[in-house]
Amino acid sequence: MVTRKDIFTYTEDNYGVTPEYTFSSYPKYAILKNRQGKWFGLVMNVPKKKLGLTGKEEVDVLDVKVDPELGSILRSKPGYLPAYHMNKEHWLSIVLNQETDAATLFQLLDGSYQAVIKN
Repeated sequence: MVTRKDIFTYTEDNYGVTPEYTFSSYPKYAILKNRQGKWFGLVMNVPKKKLGLTGKEEVDVLDVKVDPELGSILRSKPGYLPAYHMNKEHWLSIVLNQETDAATLFQLLDGSYQAVIKN
């Protein structure tokens, strides 16, 4: 299972990026920004109900920027959802649970980082 801590360790080790907690209403929401201040990731704790999932408890998700075509393909798989709190065409939410594939998640996080560097 990939956790918030795993994501934050990865981004610090690979990009020198640590999470920023700027939402006073949502103190656990963590923004991942590149050195130019562009977001490439957002880790949130969201009620399952708001994601269209069953259950009342919260689940952690990672939002990453993706190519719309890739996002469309991934959203057909379990654990990949239209982005919560972001543009649903260009962003994707990945549910962090036992089924989360770490290699795919980190590959998507790398792609998101590269996508915002290009802009």
